[in-house]
Amino acid sequence: MFIFDAHADTLSVLAQANGEYHLGTLAGSHVSLPKMQKAGISAQIFAVYVPKNYSPGLALHMALKMADIFWQNMERYSEQLLPVLSRSDLHMLEQALPRIGCLLSLEGGEPLEGSLANLRNLFRLGVRAMTLTWNHRNQLGDGVGEGERASGLSKFGCEVVAEMNNLGMLVDVSHLSERGFWDVLAISQEPVIASHSNAYSLCQHPRNLSDDQIRALADRGGVIGVNFYPRHVTNTPENCTIDQVVDQIIYLYQTGGSDVVAMGSDFDGINSTPSGLEDVEKIPSLIPALEKRGLSTTAIEKIMGRNLLRVVKQILPEKSS
Repeated sequence: MFIFDAHADTLSVLAQANGEYHLGTLAGSHVSLPKMQKAGISAQIFAVYVPKNYSPGLALHMALKMADIFWQNMERYSEQLLPVLSRSDLHMLEQALPRIGCLLSLEGGEPLEGSLANLRNLFRLGVRAMTLTWNHRNQLGDGVGEGERASGLSKFGCEVVAEMNNLGMLVDVSHLSERGFWDVLAISQEPVIASHSNAYSLCQHPRNLSDDQIRALADRGGVIGVNFYPRHVTNTPENCTIDQVVDQIIYLYQTGGSDVVAMGSDFDGINSTPSGLEDVEKIPSLIPALEKRGLSTTAIEKIMGRNLLRVVKQILPEKSS
């Protein structure tokens, strides 16, 4: 089965590893090369998250360091990992080559530092997706952490979405304010993803999506990566298990249809995990859990990776420049 996870923060772990930037020997993390291999992961999106204390002024500097860590690992483990820059790379993955596809994303637009030139240069360095904001306001717009007074996208944020469409980058609305969410859907000419978000109806956390948002993403051909963070899964996070994650998957499936659900673990960016989903090795446990809920093999294949693969194939450029 093609297993494709839309969001992991493992680059942040590597950036704090005192120069030992190796996925193959990383210990104590949710994600490592041996764990991905054991789980049979087909592809993984690795996020570049720049902490707030680097802004303004050093956000791009830190993002470049983390992009370099990504590329160091692509070179060191070239027989095990395949950097995905284009649709042609995805075609290689689908031919059952024994490599894990790796995509680079930004979690928050702070590294752009107000410049479309920086967006284009980061694309040239391999960035293929961007979560427009984290929880707080940046130059692109407001995150959900701004609360009831949150606004939508700024003029620059609107320009960024349009340029991402032109370049062939995935626009990611996780963490974005609701007004910003609707702004993105009004501007983007391509499907939009929410890389690591859940359903608000099941868990009343501001990071989660309303039924209207779920349906709107589905109607536009986008996907929602189910987040494993217990506080985003259930209103009783201290008792969170894999069953509650399956509840989220089933709810998204029933609300938005079989084409909208994906995986968005948020591994290595969360400080607790559901029982039964402690790290990336456990992701395949979702397959029998979904079978028990009556989902067909075709539906499960879509959820585990084929839906996200479809969107990425639609948006990425045909070939690397």
